[in-house]
Amino acid sequence: MSLRITDDPAADDLLSTNPLALLIGMLLDQQVPMETAFAGPLKIQERTGSMDAAAIAHQDPDDFTAAFSQSPAVHRFPGSMATRVQTLCAAIEKDWGGAAENLWTRDDPDGATVLKRLKALPGFGEQKAKIFLALLGKQRGFDGAGWREASAPYGEDGSYRSVADIVSPESLTKVREYKRAAKAAAKNGE
Repeated sequence: MSLRITDDPAADDLLSTNPLALLIGMLLDQQVPMETAFAGPLKIQERTGSMDAAAIAHQDPDDFTAAFSQSPAVHRFPGSMATRVQTLCAAIEKDWGGAAENLWTRDDPDGATVLKRLKALPGFGEQKAKIFLALLGKQRGFDGAGWREASAPYGEDGSYRSVADIVSPESLTKVREYKRAAKAAAKNGE
């Protein structure tokens, strides 16, 4: 299944075919629109020539930050997010043999194990890890036992809570509506 997150076919193709790109897109998904975050990996690849964990981890930090800062910037906080991406890639290289997909494929893990692995990554807290696990289960074919429960509430079938649920422009609209309603409820103390 090809992902349809960014409304940019080239960016979506990279996300669909490169697990590291998808993981980096998830890392970038904060304080910017989802489409901007998940289009970031393509910008990184085009500007640095690579979407390989070891290559990114070992790039000169100043050069990598400069690539992040080129207009249009990869993220609204290019300096700190460039550092986070390099730190994430260093962890993927060191702990997962440079292959992001090993997080969810090595040793045939169940959902709880993948969630634990994701939460151990730099830049991945509980919520981001659960959303990414739901994305793997709903759209990338991960079928480890208990993935829906481990990713709850994001793994819930038929929900429109996060990027894990975006498969079309219509589903993007539903996710945005859910997020607006949740934000309004939180603001009103509900």
